[in-house]
Amino acid sequence: MDKPKLSIIIPAFMEGEDIVPGLIKLSREVHQAKEILVIVDSKDDTTIAPVELLSNVDKSIRVLVNNFGRGPANAIRFGISNAQAETILVTMADGCDDPRQVDELAHLVSRGVMIAAASRYMPGGQQVGGPRVKRVLSRLAGKSFALITGVGTRDATNSFKAYSKAFVVQVGIDSRDGFELGLELTAKARRLGLPVAEIPTTWIDRSFGKSNFQLAKWIPKYLSWYLFGIGLPHPNSAIRKAIKKRESK
Repeated sequence: MDKPKLSIIIPAFMEGEDIVPGLIKLSREVHQAKEILVIVDSKDDTTIAPVELLSNVDKSIRVLVNNFGRGPANAIRFGISNAQAETILVTMADGCDDPRQVDELAHLVSRGVMIAAASRYMPGGQQVGGPRVKRVLSRLAGKSFALITGVGTRDATNSFKAYSKAFVVQVGIDSRDGFELGLELTAKARRLGLPVAEIPTTWIDRSFGKSNFQLAKWIPKYLSWYLFGIGLPHPNSAIRKAIKKRESK
């Protein structure tokens, strides 16, 4: 396969055969040269076997076992480190994201933005289903963050984003646990004054399986990057040192 223009990264955990319909839709709806990297944490993950069967038919799809540590943030970091394309996109294994928007998000990055976000909270966007508390907190965080900082998306917490790989390599990824990585990179782009854009999306809650999102565990991690994005120092001293070291280079 020729070098892809887009690397699509999907963190997965014990999805089994449930992941297959979404992968087929994704492969069909994305029209540019791409690779689809499904990242799991262990060799006994139930996601592996059905994805390997599908990859025999569709060579753009691969499953990789993450060795950066457990959790979605590490899976995404591992996927980015193995991505061949200069544009990368993160989407979830649960089928909540609209695969028809992948090409448009990637195109925005090719035009020069560092992050292209699919936004549930801009005009034309919508969120269907999901826990009420999670919906309210996510909307409040996204819209207030945009209002305070002027960053180019009202949905900074959404994981469905495309990125310039060069930008990600430049700023680094300090998240090690959950899905706060999307907010982290948006906050870093804002602090550097780099362009961020958005398009409206309709997010529909998963119709199968169980979400691995742990609200109580990850709220403090989201909050730390929210505060960093609006101009405060990151509360974790090790992360502050890592950011300062990269900025001094």
